Amino acid sequence: MSEQTPHASAHIVDEGAEGVPTFEATGGDWSQIAEEAARLGEERIVVNMGPQHPSTHGVLRLMLEIDGETVTEARCGIGYLHTGIEKNMEYRTWTQGVTFCTRMDYLAPVFQETAYCLAVEKLLGIEDDVPERANVIRVLVMELTRISSHFVCLGTGGNELGATTMMTNGFNGREEILRILEMITGLRMNHAYVRPGGVAQDIPPGTLEAIREADPRIRGYIKDLEDLMLANPIYRGRTVDVGVLNLSACMALGVTGPVLRSAGLPYDVRKAAPYCGYETYDFDVPTSTDEDAFSRTVLRIEEMYQSLRIVEQCVDRLQAMGPGPVMVADRKIAWPAQLAIGSDGMGNSLDHIRHIMGTSMEALIHHFKLVTEGFRVPAGQVFQRVEAPRGELGVHVVSDGGTRPYRAHFRDPSFNNLQAVAMMCEGGQLADVVVSVASLDPVLGGVDR
Repeated sequence: MSEQTPHASAHIVDEGAEGVPTFEATGGDWSQIAEEAARLGEERIVVNMGPQHPSTHGVLRLMLEIDGETVTEARCGIGYLHTGIEKNMEYRTWTQGVTFCTRMDYLAPVFQETAYCLAVEKLLGIEDDVPERANVIRVLVMELTRISSHFVCLGTGGNELGATTMMTNGFNGREEILRILEMITGLRMNHAYVRPGGVAQDIPPGTLEAIREADPRIRGYIKDLEDLMLANPIYRGRTVDVGVLNLSACMALGVTGPVLRSAGLPYDVRKAAPYCGYETYDFDVPTSTDEDAFSRTVLRIEEMYQSLRIVEQCVDRLQAMGPGPVMVADRKIAWPAQLAIGSDGMGNSLDHIRHIMGTSMEALIHHFKLVTEGFRVPAGQVFQRVEAPRGELGVHVVSDGGTRPYRAHFRDPSFNNLQAVAMMCEGGQLADVVVSVASLDPVLGGVDR
């Protein structure tokens, strides 16, 4: 490596890389690498973190040029989890698209489903036809999922700093929520529960009681994390004034979510552009001006408490509302339109099956066409955004008037937020890279969609 080279050396397969010394670290041999580098007289070393490493939050590759322990250049490498979700959605019906997009951000799947379905409902012009009960259920599952996602962020972030108790505590709290989500949707993750026109099925009996029963336990886990993290001098020493990103940098890079709010801007899509009736709920948007990793921890904990406030309001509304429809009345759109829970706790009731299979040829034909072909959506394009746990999640949906999306493109907050890695890490210590990436909370399923 030339002493005049201002940037990290090119990839080893590139032309002109001959003679550049390379080092392979397989764990536990950093001292050998340091000795070898000193022997060769190299002042700078290029280190690869990931793509398979706990500190990279999934399959993220970080190319770091270091001078001693100081990071002089940081670059992100993505594409190690590519799923082709957006392209696959173009070959499925509008309803089947939900099954794909729920798998992008696998820690907060309900948000992709809701954003996509709201966009489809805009194209169909049925926003006002969605039953109120369906909207309340959507808000309920989204806020439960937000708490679950923050539990993972705080728990894994603590684990990466060596605090295993933070991780076990966070995952215990998440388990409480996953049980409730399984009760409501039938699945712990990747629910495909929110559908164009409403939700797949009503909440089963006993759900509201289960949520009320779990509420103090969830609060207890949040309080334990609060005590473990905020009052911990070791944790504070690792996170205060680390991963600093000011407001102008956030605005320039398109960073949203807790990272933006830690810089002082109270931007939350639930307040700025309400959806699903969020304007009718009482909650606050916490902010800070400290701009560092510690302040993001504080904000996420406070956001979990605010989400619990919303969950309690949802439970009260659902109880006061009583049973009712959770899907639009138009049977040419609603799928599943006639779903009723069977005797096995899932599936469909015998009455509906008997109707479409034994008594009505028209119902059978309609059911067949709806399932195999899907419904048509008027030509046009819309953009819909929601406030996901990591920031603003947007979806741009284009229809050519057919039964399948012509294009569905997602603005995933993790993708935009990763742009901040270089600005947060360069000039800091190698150990601070772990803290900075953890404070961004990227999920690579949404990045490499």
